[in-house]
Amino acid sequence: MTDVLIVGAGVIGRACGYRLAQHGHSVRLVDSGQPAAGWVGAGMLAPVSEASFGEAELARLNLAAMTAFTTLAAELEQRTGRSVGLRAEGTLVVAFNADDRAVLDRLSDYRDSIGLPTERLTGSAVRRLEPYLASEVRAGVLSAGDLSVDNRRYLDALAAGCRQAGVAGVTGEVTGLLRAGGAVTGVRLADGTELAAELVLLCAGAATERLAGLGVRPVKGQILRLTVPQRLGTVLRHTVRGLIRGSEVYLVPRAGGEIVVGATVEDQGFDISVTAGAVYELLRTAYEVLPISSECLLAEASAGSRPGSPDNGPLLGWLEPGLLAATGHYRNGILLSALTAEAVTALAAGADPAPEWRPFDARRFSRPGRRADTASSV
Repeated sequence: MTDVLIVGAGVIGRACGYRLAQHGHSVRLVDSGQPAAGWVGAGMLAPVSEASFGEAELARLNLAAMTAFTTLAAELEQRTGRSVGLRAEGTLVVAFNADDRAVLDRLSDYRDSIGLPTERLTGSAVRRLEPYLASEVRAGVLSAGDLSVDNRRYLDALAAGCRQAGVAGVTGEVTGLLRAGGAVTGVRLADGTELAAELVLLCAGAATERLAGLGVRPVKGQILRLTVPQRLGTVLRHTVRGLIRGSEVYLVPRAGGEIVVGATVEDQGFDISVTAGAVYELLRTAYEVLPISSECLLAEASAGSRPGSPDNGPLLGWLEPGLLAATGHYRNGILLSALTAEAVTALAAGADPAPEWRPFDARRFSRPGRRADTASSV
């Protein structure tokens, strides 16, 4: 079978490596050592509550991804013995004033129009589901089909699955592609090492842009992790997204008393520093939604670079002979990881991926004449 070299050891690279190895391919996974965006994320699997205007095709892709994800999660738990922390309570989106409620109503009307199931709730009905929410909550929408997962446990389970499947690890930064005979034949690392492969798969998130001009950009996100003191018990069961006088925040509960609060959206390049202003705004908006959060412990503040694209959709497909790309997943990397792995495995076998991928060809934003730093090999 094909010798595959995957550039990027984040959630997409690991999922693809695991599935390709299961199908008999010899797989090497190149890890730059930089923190993966998936490690910083909140693990929301929210094809309904994150569907936005003009993104019907992305919503269909995300819905298709749910089945693939739950299948892979169950498989990893069974094979590795590691829980991924999957939760099925759904997502509550809550509004605070009339303007917020109008925004939520417009979004709900749009989601209804493209067949996404939601349930509209009064403020009192929302608080019956989540008693600790602020009394100022005026209305809400429940997306019962949304899930969440502990993203770090999921990444760890994928790493264990890769090891069990025989995926080899290589540490280094890929700085160029090797070509011969009109095809990509491997990669060059920063230290000059050259690695040959029959197939190179680019899964390096926002860093993919340095190797192929696909229109991917880093979108900084800062996020907090709070620890709920045991004396408080369970203060949140659903993932909650708050629309608060034009601001937005989400809170994602974890088993063991953790709440993830996020996230900022910043065009700051590859800067992943944590700023006092972002921490303040996240804590302030979290308190407005869930006042008891002020009694939680601030366990962690972190930042990462999501791989964004001009239309917020992923980029998947052949770039040239010997070179595939699977990147640009933006906020949906965890959700789309299993479906992406299935699509890449199909492409490596010469087949077509699921039809939901058709609008997301990897070359749709590529710049004519732009090629990665390359080297010839004979």
